[in-house]
Amino acid sequence: MKSRWIVNLVLLLLIVGIVTFLHLRSQPEAEGPKSYSVSALKLSDFTKLTIDDPSKASRVFEKVDGYWYIVQPYKARADQMSIQRILSLVAATTSEKFPAVGLDRFGLDTPRLKIKMNDEEFLFGTFNPVSGEQYIAYKDTVYLLSNSYSDYAAVQTEELIDKNLLKPTEKIAGFDLSHLEQWEKTRLQVDLTDGKWTISVEGAKPDQNGMNEWLDTYWTHMAVKSVEPYTPNHRANYPSFEVKLQDGSRIHFDKLEESPELLLGRPDEGMLYHIQSDVGFSMLNPPLNIAK
Repeated sequence: MKSRWIVNLVLLLLIVGIVTFLHLRSQPEAEGPKSYSVSALKLSDFTKLTIDDPSKASRVFEKVDGYWYIVQPYKARADQMSIQRILSLVAATTSEKFPAVGLDRFGLDTPRLKIKMNDEEFLFGTFNPVSGEQYIAYKDTVYLLSNSYSDYAAVQTEELIDKNLLKPTEKIAGFDLSHLEQWEKTRLQVDLTDGKWTISVEGAKPDQNGMNEWLDTYWTHMAVKSVEPYTPNHRANYPSFEVKLQDGSRIHFDKLEESPELLLGRPDEGMLYHIQSDVGFSMLNPPLNIAK
C-alpha cells in the first residue's frame, strides 16, 4: 500500500509539472516599448553636410581625406566631434513616429531647421509640449526625437571650428622661437630628432621627460578657449614664431597679444586663437633647464 501511495504521489507531481510548463509556455511574452530607427544610413556614408537655419547664413561642410572642413560661410578646419554629433541623427531611435501628412501639425510646413547630408534631407519642426522632444521629418515619416540634434546644429559657426592649433596630420619636429621678445637675444631653436630634444642655447640641459610632457600638454593635446576668422595685417610687425614639422615645412604664428589673454594668429589658415594667459606663457616658454 505504501509503495502504491508513493507511486501515485510521484505521478501527481509529474502531471502538475507538465500542466504548469504547458501553461507558462502558452502565455504570450510581454511586449516592450517599440523602437523605430530614423534611418539605415551610416555616419561614414557622408562627405557633405549642409545646415540651413533661417536665423543664420547657410553653412556647408565637406569631408576631405577623412577630415571635415567648413567651406561656407568661410573656410576653416571643423571640430570633428561636433560634426559627428550632428551626423549621429541618422542613427537615432524613437518610440514615436507618424505619417508625414498634415505637416502643419508638427510645425514642418515651415521648418525651423534643415539638415542635408549628401542628398538626404531632415526637417526640424516644433517641440512636443509634454516631452519637450522635437518633431523631425525624414522622407515620408515624422519622428519624435531629442532636441539635442537641433541644439548641436544651431550653435554659432565659430563653435564648430577646430580648436587645435595644428591639423591632425601636422607632426611637430621643433620650434623656432627666435622672433619672440624673450628669446631674441639667444635666437632660440628647439628641435626634436629621433625622439631626443636639443636646444640651441649654450648651457641648456633639457630634461627629456619634462620636454615631452611640455609638448604633450601644451601642444599635442591642448585645445584653445575659442577661435575665430583672422585677416593678417601685413603692415604690422608682430612678434612671431614658427612650428617646425616632420615633413620639413613650417607653420608661422603671429603673437598679437599676451594679456589679458594670448592671441595667436595663423595666417595660412586665417584663424585667430584665444588662449588663457598662463597656458599661453607655458606654451611659449619650454622647460629648457639652462645652467646659470
